[in-house]
Amino acid sequence: MLATWAIEEVKAADLKDERLNDRLTRILSDLGDRPTASIPAACGGKAETTAAYRFFDNEKATYERVIDPHYQRTRQRMGEQKVVLLVQDTTEIDLSRPASLVDGAGPLDNSSRRGVFLHLMEAFSEDGTPLGAVWTKIWSRDEEELQKTPEEKRDWRRTAPIEEKESIRWVEGLRAAREAAAELPEVACVCVADSEADIYELFAEPRGDRGKLHWLIRACQDRGLKAEEPESSTQLYEAVSSAPVLFTQTISVRGRKAKTSCEKRSRRQPREDRTTEVEVRAATVQLRPPPRPDRKLPAAVVNVVLVREIETPEGDAPVEWILVTTLPIDDADQVRSIVHYYCVRWMIEVLFRTLKSGCRVEERRFECLDRLLPCAAVYVIVAWRTLFVCRLGRSCPDIDCEAIFEPSEWRAVYVAVHRRAAPKRPPPLGEMVRLIAQLGGYVNYANRRDPPGPQTLWLGMQRMHDLAWAWEAFGPGAKTNQKDV
Repeated sequence: MLATWAIEEVKAADLKDERLNDRLTRILSDLGDRPTASIPAACGGKAETTAAYRFFDNEKATYERVIDPHYQRTRQRMGEQKVVLLVQDTTEIDLSRPASLVDGAGPLDNSSRRGVFLHLMEAFSEDGTPLGAVWTKIWSRDEEELQKTPEEKRDWRRTAPIEEKESIRWVEGLRAAREAAAELPEVACVCVADSEADIYELFAEPRGDRGKLHWLIRACQDRGLKAEEPESSTQLYEAVSSAPVLFTQTISVRGRKAKTSCEKRSRRQPREDRTTEVEVRAATVQLRPPPRPDRKLPAAVVNVVLVREIETPEGDAPVEWILVTTLPIDDADQVRSIVHYYCVRWMIEVLFRTLKSGCRVEERRFECLDRLLPCAAVYVIVAWRTLFVCRLGRSCPDIDCEAIFEPSEWRAVYVAVHRRAAPKRPPPLGEMVRLIAQLGGYVNYANRRDPPGPQTLWLGMQRMHDLAWAWEAFGPGAKTNQKDV
């Protein structure tokens, strides 16, 4: 039984062989039904498993060709929105193996860990519903990089053009966002990134005709300003800190632990979960371009939003964001939107967690990177689908659940959870998502307000597909003329 969503998602696939296109649909359906299972367990038989591994070994099934139809479907979903947030971020795909090395994997850091880096641009609606991947870059590091001394690395970073650095990925991502915005003239696109993207070349990058594309970056450097008056502020932080408070807001702060005991940066210090109040300021400044040995960069006029905690508990790291953007800050509502857009950025972290823990992409046992990458492309789509269902159940809880699920799926889940016959009319999507999450461990007690998370949902969806298969194979959904064997 092929999943309807999988058929639609890769309908435009072009792998230069119709048989490969059909096989991609089958693999996406199988792995999407059981994302945490091994590939043999998900495929369900020797012939299907052999066909899947042959597909990943086929030179025509590259990462880009496998994920390209998903890109096209993402553009279609983006076209249905008024505002789309194009969030880009990087994650490690750790392929360290105790007994063997994955051919093509490179060092992840100075330790023995090996793997590749996945830089993903994911489209989200304003409420955080994922619309799909827009652009991806994957690379592995060269062994020679580890042999350089700290002084050599520092000198190289100062003199090398950005095109030779890994940080070029942020500029390339902005260019991909610019192309997407040009294809969708009726959609307001905002490229959002964390502090790693605080690169002046990105600020100087053209945004397309009429500045259609906007960007929103969290700053990590206190950049110099071009002073228009002798007594004006000369640094970014000083300028925005002296601006008046536009409004205060109560937010929930997520706790964190320091990754290393020697970490000194304030953004990486440990803190506890808490609810706190922040004050928000905004200002317009002109950044002074930094010197570059190979080019002269122009000055950039940007808007800056400062979100700062008013009272910090003793011994805890304060909450403080400096957001640099091209979005307007003419009134408090526009500034509130900027803060909200940056909060949506966290959803790509949830997507990466779904990809690694839910789809277990790092645990797939391939000996060659060229075989792993098309498999990773399939799981990027599966991770999107899982998070999409989770978020759609929150943003559109009252729509008919058959907009997402097949009749055999919702009926089987309803009977399994409630222990009674399924109703004639399908339940709302929000109710259905909670029923599925119950199969994955979500405790759906009366008046519970917090909705299910991705983990209980991906576990529950696997059981849902097993129940739906049984429903159609020999349950109430089986053909009436099926004969006993």
